[in-house]
Amino acid sequence: MQNKAVKLLEELTNAHSVPGHEGEVRQVFAREMGGCGELSTDKMGSVICDCGGDGPRVLVAGHMDEIGFLVQNITPEGFLQFVNVGGWWTHNLLAQRVEVLTASGEKILGVVASQPPHFLSPEAQQKVMSIEQLFIDVGAESREQAVQEFGISLGDPVAPVSSFTPMAREGLYMAKAFDNRVGMAGAIQAGQEMAAGERQNRLLIGGTVQEEVGLRGAKAAANFAKPDVAIILEGPPADDAPGFPRSACQGRLAGGVQIRTFDPSAIGNPKLARLAAQVAGEEGIAHQLTVRRSGGTDAGSFHLSNDGIPSVVLGVPARYIHSHNAIIDIRDQLEMVRLVKALVSRLDAAAVAELTRYL
Repeated sequence: MQNKAVKLLEELTNAHSVPGHEGEVRQVFAREMGGCGELSTDKMGSVICDCGGDGPRVLVAGHMDEIGFLVQNITPEGFLQFVNVGGWWTHNLLAQRVEVLTASGEKILGVVASQPPHFLSPEAQQKVMSIEQLFIDVGAESREQAVQEFGISLGDPVAPVSSFTPMAREGLYMAKAFDNRVGMAGAIQAGQEMAAGERQNRLLIGGTVQEEVGLRGAKAAANFAKPDVAIILEGPPADDAPGFPRSACQGRLAGGVQIRTFDPSAIGNPKLARLAAQVAGEEGIAHQLTVRRSGGTDAGSFHLSNDGIPSVVLGVPARYIHSHNAIIDIRDQLEMVRLVKALVSRLDAAAVAELTRYL
């Protein structure tokens, strides 16, 4: 199972899939889940696989998009100006490779332009530049060449370039877009393993769009899929690297799946979060509870949709997310899939009704 998980993660992380342009990940999802149930999409592009079954509608979903950019302008000299779609710290951008996806489907390699230190004053070297000050160099000699020969247009999506790579320590992998290709891989893996099994619920596996720009796709997906319960799979930031107090760590690599109970976008349904932790304990699944002061997930939209959807967030901690190179431990990924399957198996009609019993 680990080899299959690694292969799927490699394909998903190498995909080009920024907000509003999630086609490559959607194609992988459709190929992998096509034999597991009926596929459909809402009008924003989120995809749902209905695996069938009787009982409450249980949705397991991740978001398909990664942080990236859109071409905002092309200078007369052929350099690209861009806007960010998703949160970037510009310290992470200078001299990094990117790819522009043109309307024809061709990918044009570029690099975020940076000045050598020889040309910078001591004061300039201490400043963080804004996105508006940066340019992408695709090697064009002019705007005309960028447009007519390379096929680049305003609004074209731009994604980081960083290949999926195993590290020296077994089980650790480095790549871009673990936020949220670990969630998508987990949804696909769990869906494939549960689709044909006996369940007391109707299983829906989903991939949402535009999470990185305000949890937008989940709003439409919730109305489209109408789940009674939503299990959101994510690639949250790890906090076990230098700069974080180890005593406060809630996202450690090899610590197991995260069960998030709070962030500013959503208070997880308390009964569902407790059930997830209880199931993990009973099944011997490594897990870590998390309360976050910042950030947000699709649970922020799902839990507010329709007449309220009980939601919980499960995650695979990843170091250095929202950059070109993040790191995960594949064991955390496998534990997340184990917990998804065990939790879904407990969500029959009585258990789901209990989640929202307030009187």
